[in-house]
Amino acid sequence: MKVLGISGTLFGKKTSSLVNTVLREIQDSNPEIETELLDLSEFQVEFCDGRPLSAYNNDTQVVLQKIMGSDSFIIGTPIFQASMTGALKNLLDLIPPQALRGKVIGFLATGGTYQHYLVIENQLKPIAGYFKAYVAPDMIYAHRDHFNERNEITDPDIIERIKGFASQVVEMAKVLSPVF
Repeated sequence: MKVLGISGTLFGKKTSSLVNTVLREIQDSNPEIETELLDLSEFQVEFCDGRPLSAYNNDTQVVLQKIMGSDSFIIGTPIFQASMTGALKNLLDLIPPQALRGKVIGFLATGGTYQHYLVIENQLKPIAGYFKAYVAPDMIYAHRDHFNERNEITDPDIIERIKGFASQVVEMAKVLSPVF
């Protein structure tokens, strides 16, 4: 099984750090599971305009191949202006619907206000429904105060929740994903 973590932002490091922390927890608890971090800030993903996937640049094709070759996902976004990032929305627009069908997604987000956790419920989960993906019932929302100056999670409650979240995504994927 391969779990792909997606950091859906071109700016900042908190979201990437949080996604990577979840991936490390999955790997530490399940050494047989392959994990990989896909940080959108490291790729030049083209704007979705309806072309065939083969007509997009190499970075866009590499990113989409990583997604299509994965069995489960941890998808994270910072919350800007009460919404996911444009980079993540663009990526979701590029993904062929069948690529996520029947696969498990765990969502997480970072932000500067405590109310923005609702973006996961109101924006990300409905998109997963469109893809006919399974969504882990738990989610992680980390406020900027939960990180230290090196963008590491330091809040004990968030650290504990990450353990349960990682386990939930893995167990759901083992039971629900069509690959197994």
